[in-house]
Amino acid sequence: EVLLVESGGGLVQAGGSLRLSCTASGFTFDAYPIGWFRQAAGKEREGLSCIGRRENITYYTDSAKGRFTITSDSAKKTVYLQMNGLKPEDTGVYYCAIDGSYYFSSCSVDEFDYWGRGTQVTVSP
Repeated sequence: EVLLVESGGGLVQAGGSLRLSCTASGFTFDAYPIGWFRQAAGKEREGLSCIGRRENITYYTDSAKGRFTITSDSAKKTVYLQMNGLKPEDTGVYYCAIDGSYYFSSCSVDEFDYWGRGTQVTVSP
């Protein structure tokens, strides 16, 4: 079965950095779109950054652009999200997810089918 496990969250002061990891198993790692999402308390889950494998697309939403960087390591079957210049409003649960189709549609929650359990990121002011 598809298994996605996030790690690397924690507590950081505003302006600091974190690198999140998502280790994957149960599917061909490089064959499906993969992305990072987050959900703040009381808010809807939102996309941050997604990779379209077949399309060779790396996409960042406005929330992530300029501060976050997504990378993928095929050998380790791991995707990372490097987050710099963190702000209190970045606080939330961060998830990685897989789109079950072969083709990247959008970095939208509704397009992704398989989700990890999430890792908490808390940014203090």
